[in-house]
Amino acid sequence: MKKILVANRGEIALRVMRTARRMGIKTVAVFSEADRNALHVRFADEAVCIGPAPSAQSYLLADKILEVARQTGTEGIHPGYGFLSENATFAQKVADAGITFIGPSPASIEMMGSKLAAKDAAKKFGVPMVPGIEQAITDIEMAKEIGQRVGYPVLIKASAGGGGKGMRVVETEADLQEQMERAISEAISAFGDGAVFIEKYVTSPRHVEMQMLGDTHGNIVYLFERECSIQRRHQKVVEEAPSAILTPELRKAMGEAAVKVCKACNYVGAGTVEFLMDDQMNFYFLEMNTRLQVEHPVTEMITGLDLVEMQIRIARGEALPFTQEDLQINGHAIELRVCAEDPMNNFLPSVGTLSRYRLPEGFDVRVDSGYEEGMEVPIFYDPLLAKLAVHGKTRAEAIQRMKEAIAQYEVEGVATTLPFGRFVMDHEAFVSGKFDTNFIKYYYSPEKMIESHQAEAEVAALLALRAYLANKKGLVAAESVNSKWKARVH
Repeated sequence: MKKILVANRGEIALRVMRTARRMGIKTVAVFSEADRNALHVRFADEAVCIGPAPSAQSYLLADKILEVARQTGTEGIHPGYGFLSENATFAQKVADAGITFIGPSPASIEMMGSKLAAKDAAKKFGVPMVPGIEQAITDIEMAKEIGQRVGYPVLIKASAGGGGKGMRVVETEADLQEQMERAISEAISAFGDGAVFIEKYVTSPRHVEMQMLGDTHGNIVYLFERECSIQRRHQKVVEEAPSAILTPELRKAMGEAAVKVCKACNYVGAGTVEFLMDDQMNFYFLEMNTRLQVEHPVTEMITGLDLVEMQIRIARGEALPFTQEDLQINGHAIELRVCAEDPMNNFLPSVGTLSRYRLPEGFDVRVDSGYEEGMEVPIFYDPLLAKLAVHGKTRAEAIQRMKEAIAQYEVEGVATTLPFGRFVMDHEAFVSGKFDTNFIKYYYSPEKMIESHQAEAEVAALLALRAYLANKKGLVAAESVNSKWKARVH
């Protein structure tokens, strides 16, 4: 595989291309008219415009992307995440064109793309499941019957869903019909499929996922877990590896359950098996993402592996060069998604020109960014500007390093999630590890964040005043003394 096309944009396109270049592989970028001057376009060996700014007219055009692949002599296509990365039809078209899809088989994508089919497959291997119904429904009476059987609160989820779309928590039966109608409507709008299913809502849930790798030789390993419980609107903002609460025994049990899920769909490539964990440390299969995750850098930092390199090597037919016993956790890593969103205004997207954009640097600090100073943040795409990741020998060291990196990160022109990241790093619930997916609901508000920053500013001012006074006390003017030296005037 000497040339690959990256069917994506922004920081993930750049991230894939950097690994490809290091491996001696040439890259082809595709771009929309809005991304004509984007960094991934300039970095690639070749770049081809595939349409106007809206993704439906550019990055989601499977046939157009395949046409570019043929024209440029591409041997492999890496989909990144989002867009066509979990589209089984696209993966099949790539294979039919005689091009290598750098990801799992179309059959695996299709099976795990349906939450119901994924649950059915995992259940056959004895993987723990959240109590609920394992079939799609649209009938309100059946929904009421399920609610009464599993007990409230319940969670309505779109079968074809993801990213928090088509998802509703229902506290009482009186709210069920309205919330179900909303979930179905949102699912139809987002996925063209209104099928939903209902399960028991796990109170105080933590979101813990296992990074998986499988090759074409039947080897499957787990690269340990990531804690992804700091979320807004069911979407992750802060991730870390490993989790602060997993014991070695629980880690092994979850990892082995995740391996079973992969075996259930004959998984090949990099993927993630996601679990919900309740306050009694019971874990339940949630879903599988058949692609690289946004938060993959934290796994790379604690394992020393390049997951994109692993994806490419697996796609070339190579066997994994290690076994489960060879893998070890090294230190602790934390990632903050730096999004062009305003945490002071319900995390709404913030668009504009990056009048100032300076990235933090330093030991064990990594920034995967798709922007540079002077660039426009468009409204057409996901608001992710960059992934800020840090590593430390301990969790406490990683938290401190993240605080320092956030302080160095300079952004002007758009609002970002950087202040929220600092709020999280400072909060006792996060520092102690005693938090769940309700962190924002229980602990965060714009007012609390302002309060936190004001307190910090006051402490800094007091320290500065103390230093000034101590310095002033030490600088006493010397008494004038008579000297034999006299100034000579010429």
